[in-house]
Amino acid sequence: MNVLLLYPEFPDTFWSFKHALEFVGKRSALPPLGLLTVAALLPQDWSLRLVDTNVRPLSDKDLAWADCAFISAMVVQRESARSLVTRCKAAGLRVVAGGPLFNTEHDQFEAVDHFVLNEAELTLPGFLNDLAQGRPQRLYTCAEHADLHQTPLPRWDLLNLKRYASMSIQFSRGCPFNCDFCNVTALLGHRVRIKTAPQIIAELDSLYARGWRGDVFFVDDNFIGNKQFLKTTLLPALIAWRKGKSGTTFLT
Repeated sequence: MNVLLLYPEFPDTFWSFKHALEFVGKRSALPPLGLLTVAALLPQDWSLRLVDTNVRPLSDKDLAWADCAFISAMVVQRESARSLVTRCKAAGLRVVAGGPLFNTEHDQFEAVDHFVLNEAELTLPGFLNDLAQGRPQRLYTCAEHADLHQTPLPRWDLLNLKRYASMSIQFSRGCPFNCDFCNVTALLGHRVRIKTAPQIIAELDSLYARGWRGDVFFVDDNFIGNKQFLKTTLLPALIAWRKGKSGTTFLT
């Protein structure tokens, strides 16, 4: 199975950093971490190709190569996502969609074949099993939240690292608060779930081994949601990891 992992383009808004990126010679601020994590959950015998349209356009050659397309997007990427779905369907591809946009608006994307919603660690295996048996359903959802101790290392090898201003790592999901301007808890719940320090160090080691020496952005919606673990375990591990290494700065 040849699979395209597609990330829609950000419009010229706060989220795109379009003009600021020109000063540093990069095409995108951050990689599509969700898709890279999904890629690590897919069967190892599948051939994967990431096309982040913030970095390069989706080509006709990409579409001709593929059997299927997985698309993930945030709400601000809605129009680009529609365009990508239209092109994929015109090329005869099966389209699978997930991520925040489709969690809230899947009923507005009739052309999508399958929606794998909520957290992929829980919903993707069911879809893959049904697909292997030739009976995939259109909608996969789950009210539970994933154990991040089981979340795999993102597939950094699918990226052209030189195109990005920063790499990203996720330490936790969920937030204990209930701010009225934020939908994080609707997507990820109130219980803060965390990765282990060895998991985070393994992700950093993988990035460093691939030559990354730039910023690493912790994408957590609430990085200090588990203060005790952060102070006693993760921060000491990050300090120890940075000793003897150059160029890596952490931010969140």
